[in-house]
Amino acid sequence: MAANQHQQMAHENDSWKKQLNRPEKDSRPQTEDVTATKGNEFEDYFLKRELLMGIFEAGFERPSPIQEESIPIALAGRDILARAKNGTGKTAAFVIPSLEKINLKKNKVQALLLVPTRELALQTAQVCKTLGKHMRVQVMVTTGGTTLKDDIMRLEETVHIIVGTPGRILDLAGKGVADFSECTTFVMDEADKLLSPEFTPIVEQLLSYFPKDRQIMLYSATFPMIVKTFKDKHMVKPYEINLMDELTLRGVTQYYAFVEERQKVHCLNTLFSKLQINQSIIFCNSTNRVELLAKKITELGYSCFYSHAKMLQSHRNRVFHDFRNGVCRNLVCSDLLTRGIDIQAVNVVINFDFPKNAETYLHRIGRSGRFGHLGLAINLITYEDRFNLYKIEQELGTEIQAIPPVIDKRLYVAPSALDYPQQDGDVSQNHEQQQQQQQQQQQQYNHQMQHQQINNYQHPSQQQQQFMHQQYQQQHQFHQQQQISQPPRR
Repeated sequence: MAANQHQQMAHENDSWKKQLNRPEKDSRPQTEDVTATKGNEFEDYFLKRELLMGIFEAGFERPSPIQEESIPIALAGRDILARAKNGTGKTAAFVIPSLEKINLKKNKVQALLLVPTRELALQTAQVCKTLGKHMRVQVMVTTGGTTLKDDIMRLEETVHIIVGTPGRILDLAGKGVADFSECTTFVMDEADKLLSPEFTPIVEQLLSYFPKDRQIMLYSATFPMIVKTFKDKHMVKPYEINLMDELTLRGVTQYYAFVEERQKVHCLNTLFSKLQINQSIIFCNSTNRVELLAKKITELGYSCFYSHAKMLQSHRNRVFHDFRNGVCRNLVCSDLLTRGIDIQAVNVVINFDFPKNAETYLHRIGRSGRFGHLGLAINLITYEDRFNLYKIEQELGTEIQAIPPVIDKRLYVAPSALDYPQQDGDVSQNHEQQQQQQQQQQQQYNHQMQHQQINNYQHPSQQQQQFMHQQYQQQHQFHQQQQISQPPRR
């Protein structure tokens, strides 16, 4: 009798789930970066029902590893130092407990989510609003590049969570406009950047406006030594989470193509015509080159947006919003968008200019393969980049392979989106098996490429032309055989 009553109560308690407006289930395969969990459910954390409704309606099913590790500790009020790969769910790992702890009866700011860039601030604020849409939690986003007057007027009304960049937040606190006296949650996303020499003095000054018993949570993919100094000075016995047994995402396959500077645009054009790109982000090392390349891509007939730090903030916001909504297929940018930017549709990242350090490389390629999905990172390498390529491989403990004549689409395209029929093997093979197959086929080719082209490169023009010609010919023949008549969507 008691068992029947318990079942009936459980059924009644679950009835609210049936009324949820859940999105269509994402059928794309995922890697262990997000699937290697303990099997927890979001209900296990005793979250408010309104918050659970927002979580499920956002398409979340179960917590990812970083969310499993982080959410219960954050809810317990402990300081946290968390390392996890780009694109594994860090944002929700701190947004969910921040929302849960908000007391709606208090008309005060109760959580600050600090981020290094304006685009990331907008994105994080949107995650807060999406997950908390049934909760009546008031979220405000504030960054440089917008008028202070609007922020002052907004803060005259109720605000529970502020998301923003350090300079603007300090400005508001210093003027007495933002009151953090009862703000007990202090989160720093991309903490390594926020604790760089550029930002550390601002962050430390900002902390003086917070109560002594605040909870500090730091999240990042990389933690340099400077973080230890901050931890020892400001954090109380922080709970340390490290899910970085390896640095690069398992779902992102990395290639390099050896080119001369003058061949880069031609090579990019070939990649566009041969790859099955859903959306791509193309990185340059300077703002001037961003604009020049975007102009070239447009002249080639492909739709293209660009974004860099010297643009008006309103223009940057519009570009980011439209690209995220799929208005355009390709986005050229500087390192402005390397950190935290989460656009699920991006399956290809191209380093038109190879980055100077491993940290930048890691954040750039982390824009594809989001949340355990498959992605491709292609690096255009000049003669001058060859030592940098080797150095970054060593520092990240990863292998960047020579680009094969044909890239297996199963390495970066979801099975349901493949635009040609599979002929060898089953689509459901996991990513590691696919990589092994391709590595075996390309082993001899890669060995030759790495040693002849990188280490003993004597005649760049002759070797490069021969390599590129061979690559284009083989790709052309392959596509003729597959009879792909569809032009790339632009």
